[in-house]
Amino acid sequence: MKKWFKRITAGAVAAVVFGMALMPQGESRAAAARIQVSVPENRVPAYEQGETKTFVLEVKNNGPDELKNIKAVPRLEGEEGQWPFATDYQSYEEGKESMAPGETWQASFGFTARGDAAPGRYRVVFDVSATGSGGEDIGGSSSFYVNVTANESGKEPDGSKPQGGAGESWQGAGGAQDGPAGWTAAREVQTEGGSMAALAGSFENGPVTGGGQASSGTVPRVIVTGFDTDPGEVKAGTDFKLTIHLKNTSKASRVSNLLFELAAPTEGRDEQTTAPAFLPASGASSLYLDQIGAGGTADISIQLNAKADLVQKPYSINLAMKYEDQNAAQIEAQSSISIPVRQEARFEFSDFEVTPTVISPGEESNVSCSLYNMGRVKLYNVKALFEGKGIKKEELFVGSVEPGASAAIDAMLEGEKKTKGPEKVKMTVTYEDEAGKISKAEKELQLEVAEAVETTEWEEADMKPAPSFPFVPVAAAVLAAAAGTTAAVIWKRKKRAAEEEVLYELDGPSEDE
Repeated sequence: MKKWFKRITAGAVAAVVFGMALMPQGESRAAAARIQVSVPENRVPAYEQGETKTFVLEVKNNGPDELKNIKAVPRLEGEEGQWPFATDYQSYEEGKESMAPGETWQASFGFTARGDAAPGRYRVVFDVSATGSGGEDIGGSSSFYVNVTANESGKEPDGSKPQGGAGESWQGAGGAQDGPAGWTAAREVQTEGGSMAALAGSFENGPVTGGGQASSGTVPRVIVTGFDTDPGEVKAGTDFKLTIHLKNTSKASRVSNLLFELAAPTEGRDEQTTAPAFLPASGASSLYLDQIGAGGTADISIQLNAKADLVQKPYSINLAMKYEDQNAAQIEAQSSISIPVRQEARFEFSDFEVTPTVISPGEESNVSCSLYNMGRVKLYNVKALFEGKGIKKEELFVGSVEPGASAAIDAMLEGEKKTKGPEKVKMTVTYEDEAGKISKAEKELQLEVAEAVETTEWEEADMKPAPSFPFVPVAAAVLAAAAGTTAAVIWKRKKRAAEEEVLYELDGPSEDE
């Protein structure tokens, strides 16, 4: 008996078609397939009339190089008018920017089986294209089967015709006339590298697409699901990278030609200082995205600079979005994100005043300095802790310091044990910001603790005060002695005068002479 057809599995068909079809011009057809296209578990998707389900197409990069601009597009009319789904949109297209070697990508399509689609097996065709690492175009097509069943009491497909799995096909050994009635043996698939006979059959007399095109009337929405900053903490006066995460909430429609405009609030006290809180590092605040597939996600990034004089608080950025759906309808939307900005605390310490610089155990030294708040944020709950060799630990509470103000740090440090010369004493200052986050700063000083000097007996004797001189008695004695001396002198003078007078009388001339 003459064998009139050969049955081939769906996986073999897809591999044969894409092994040859998805190769650039000039590449050997014996080379391995660059792209493999299949459906999960190689199963035939089944739809009831009017049922909406996701059709998943698995695309794998079988080549050794990265692929870019990968696109998967179904042929809405199918081959020879066969298309079992309602065409809610002008085009169904899914894309991916790049695929690494060995990577598999799932392209999802939200299809709704036509309510008037006759129960049976339908053949759908997908065109897949990509760009190779050398810039060459790679493209081809693959076909798969879909079962449509009657809704509730509808009739099942006629079992007289050959049945098979997803992608199964039949080839007549002698051409179309050798196959079963109503089947074509082969068709030509046009590819970038030429044409080849695809081992795939189709119903010539199968179901056809109904007259009108349905429209769901829904509008695809693009929403912001979150954002990241690099670095994670944005400080005033610094650059940072903002990455915004987007999602297309529509399960059936892709969006394309997306334009984003970022607008930051204006900050400043006068005309000279007024400017947006965030400025793009490149000077442009517009971002563009090619497309987001149905139910897909994407990210956009921009380099921004935070204004140096921003107050520490969250700042809101408005995001205006313009995009198109698959019917090229223009859609506009608004969203916003809030970015906390942290103002860096800046302060300085004056030089220490230490009095005295050398103390004994048990004695105290007065240590003082000033803290100057030179930043734009308030310092809360400022504390100072003194620690070092030879002294007792000392902690004092300073309080809060307003921007542009100063505070005094004044401590009495008590000596505890002797040190080998001057030793370092560390002052640790801690403070809190508005969020309660604790920070600290340190400053050092020199202080010596020496042993107390012991006093000996002779030193004590020498150190005793000398007795006071008896000025009064001595003065009296001197006066008395002086008086005695004066009296003696007077007496002696009187005695001499008397004696001289006697001698004169004896020796003097007489009146007779």
